[in-house]
This record gives sequence, C-alpha cells and structure tokens, in this order.
Amino acid sequence: MLTSKQRSYLRGLANSIDSIVQIGKEGVDDRVLAQIDEALEAREIIKLNVLKNSLLTAREACDIVCEELDADPVQVIGNKFVIYRQSKNKPKIELPMKK
Repeated sequence: MLTSKQRSYLRGLANSIDSIVQIGKEGVDDRVLAQIDEALEAREIIKLNVLKNSLLTAREACDIVCEELDADPVQVIGNKFVIYRQSKNKPKIELPMKK
C-alpha cells in the first residue's frame, strides 16, 4: 500500500510517460494481463489507456489489473490510469520512505 507522499511522487514521474497499453472491447484478458505484467517488471510504473469501445471504465479496469497483478493504483484520470509495482529483479524507482 502506497502512502499519499509516495503516490504523489509517482504521479510526478507519470506525467512524462506515454500510455503503452490499451484496453479495448475485449477488456482485461490473459493476453493483456501478460503484457502489463512484462511492462511492470521492466518499467515499474506504466500508464494505460481505456478505449471508448471498452465496456469497462478506467476505474474498473484499474481495479481489475491491480488485483490480478498485485500492483498499486497511482492515478485514474478520464480514460487513463497509472499503476506501479516494484520490480522483483531490478528495482529502479526509489520511493520516499514511509513514516
């Protein structure tokens, strides 16, 4: 679970990144989850885009992805959301310490 300070720090990092995964009318299936899992392991923080033809809202998609992949939600705005999960092999992002 992220603290508000850590979430704020990650939101700042997410401003400069582009969406790398799109969730469409198929929703969140195994193929999309595998793609997101690989991206999280490589980058730790990713931005995702929910297309207009999707049956899910960005909030619903974020909740599903975070639950399935043990990731933390950072931000949901409009049809985009940002998630974070520390890399198991090569952690890159150093979060502010918890109090």
